[in-house]
Amino acid sequence: MNQITKISLAWELFEQQVPKTHIAQKLDIHRETVGLWIKGIQNQPAGFAGFIDDYLQAKKGERAKRKLDGLLIERVCRLREENRDCCGQKIRRYLEIEFGIDLSVTTIYKILSQRYVLRSKWKKNQARGPMPKASQPREVIQMDTVDFGNIFAFTGIDIFTKEALVNLYPALTSLEGLSFLNQAIQKFKHTLLLQTDGGSEFKDHFRQNVFRFAERFRIARPYRKNEQAYIESFNRSLRKECLGWGKYNQKEIPFLQKEIGEYLEYYHSKRAHLALELKTPNEVLKEYRLSDF
Repeated sequence: MNQITKISLAWELFEQQVPKTHIAQKLDIHRETVGLWIKGIQNQPAGFAGFIDDYLQAKKGERAKRKLDGLLIERVCRLREENRDCCGQKIRRYLEIEFGIDLSVTTIYKILSQRYVLRSKWKKNQARGPMPKASQPREVIQMDTVDFGNIFAFTGIDIFTKEALVNLYPALTSLEGLSFLNQAIQKFKHTLLLQTDGGSEFKDHFRQNVFRFAERFRIARPYRKNEQAYIESFNRSLRKECLGWGKYNQKEIPFLQKEIGEYLEYYHSKRAHLALELKTPNEVLKEYRLSDF
């Protein structure tokens, strides 16, 4: 079936009030293509016949290469830098919100490749455990720690809402673990499942108090990357977008904790999350009436 026949059938089905999604499925084409055809016919003064004439005329000869506007390029690059080297999907979302521009992810990456070195960090053939799942807020909380030299960041995340908690400590013992657990109780209130790795900071004092917070407590198996995937992903974001890979002294804790506070404000209120369909954690919390933001 050639394209002209498909356009004709799409228009006939549309006139019969068949939904565009169903038309796309019947003709084995993308829904956006159907939408463009319908919109083009509706906007063409000569109707269907005029659209077909324009369509055939456009197919003659080589199509001129589309030139990207310099201002658009600057906006894409600025949004990436303002949002801590975020990915193309998020830049597309920010373009739509801030400027009302709908640009494909492929085009965004073409623009970024002109200025930045882009590379995938995905590693194949790694041993992976089952990916944790949650169907509601507070169902699963993951905790971990990040080594920054002479200080340590305790991190926690609700895997459903992506709401996060971070606090810095000068040591890595179960007393610090207990202190962080108490902060988690204040923030998250309660969880059905708390999962950590097998570090000493999550034993002794921490273990004695963990069921004040969680119905169940689970230690992730070592070398099974997926089992702590959400908190490890957040830890990478914390390094990349906030504290970096440097080493810090204990006297820097007040300054760094302030930086973390500013980052978490950005993370919860502005940073779009792919796993949340490009919403922010605050937007999801508001949907579940867990926040007044």
